[in-house]
Amino acid sequence: MANIEDIKKELEKVKYPGFAKSIIEFGFVKDVKVEGSNCLVTLDITSTAADVETQLTKEITACLSAIEMTVTLNFNKPQAPKQSSNTVSGTNIAPQIKKIVMVSSGKGGVGKSTTTVNLAVAAAMQGKSVGILDADIYGPNIPRMMGLQGKEVEVIGDKAKPLNAYGVDVMSMGVLMEEGQAVIWRGSMIMKAIQQLLRDILWENLDILFIDMPPGTGDAQLTLAQSVPVAAGINVTTPQHVALDDSRRSLDMFDKLHIPVAGVVENMSGFICPSCNTESDIFGMGTCEALADQYNTQVLGSLPIEPAIREGGDAGKPIVYCQPESISAKRYMEAAAKVIAFVDAIDDDRTNEDIQPTTPPGVSACSTTAAAPKAEASSGCCSSTPKDAAPKQGGCGCN
Repeated sequence: MANIEDIKKELEKVKYPGFAKSIIEFGFVKDVKVEGSNCLVTLDITSTAADVETQLTKEITACLSAIEMTVTLNFNKPQAPKQSSNTVSGTNIAPQIKKIVMVSSGKGGVGKSTTTVNLAVAAAMQGKSVGILDADIYGPNIPRMMGLQGKEVEVIGDKAKPLNAYGVDVMSMGVLMEEGQAVIWRGSMIMKAIQQLLRDILWENLDILFIDMPPGTGDAQLTLAQSVPVAAGINVTTPQHVALDDSRRSLDMFDKLHIPVAGVVENMSGFICPSCNTESDIFGMGTCEALADQYNTQVLGSLPIEPAIREGGDAGKPIVYCQPESISAKRYMEAAAKVIAFVDAIDDDRTNEDIQPTTPPGVSACSTTAAAPKAEASSGCCSSTPKDAAPKQGGCGCN
């Protein structure tokens, strides 16, 4: 008849799912009780996933049956995180992340990725657990800016582990494909890629995940907003009025997607001469104040053109970390403090139910031929029709 030591010896053969170590080596087996040919094994495990418990039950049962023992398993595991609604499965696909911040812009070339990197590093320097998801599928620049080019991604089980630099977890399409490879994808492929970057990456319990979005207001933004309850949006722009026109579209998108706006970052606001350290007006300065007032938000910071920002981005050395005494670094720190204060005030239980599709299964949200929806559900996220207007035939009414 097997004793406790015999049972523990057999359990050394059972690997914890996704790892090379056994449940004995990890110290997950907390108690073993034997009564004749029956035993009760108590385990403390770190995962809330049902498939982990199922796999361990199968392997432990098979293992102990080899020594003619039947087993009853008692699992102690963390409480599953609270779930919020999304369009895919009815649950938040990244519940371990407390607050998600969407960094967006109406057009490319305004310094959105540079802003994302420095805000994230600044937030980490202020004590927050922070991650960056580079969702700019067409221009994934975050790996270079964080000094992670050429780094290999570690795969644990069937998921990838984020890279880490400057105290920030980082994942990007840029580290999952060959350098210089063109991404020529339709909207549906972009949508799936963003969901996988949230769901199939081993993100830790993060206070804030900054997501560097593609420029514009398209499939990527809508997919993200419907997959997780986004806590806040940040708009990055430059001071010229032609750029501000695009920013209005981006801020209007936040409004339609019911995403609270943390503020506007006025990038390339003035130029700091590296020789005399004086600040000169090139593209204009302070033009974002009126824009922020229009959308009931704030200017998070006015970031000048400073050669050290560009040099740090190219070299993978964010200015906020590597040159903390610079004018730009101090402004990034102030902007990050405002973002932290804003998201900390956002309700942890907020959902994204307001922007979920309301059409019947199989009917496009933009269809004009389906049966008329209920009046209260007629104002979809892409609709330009006032909420109190009479609903059109089917869908959101944008056709």
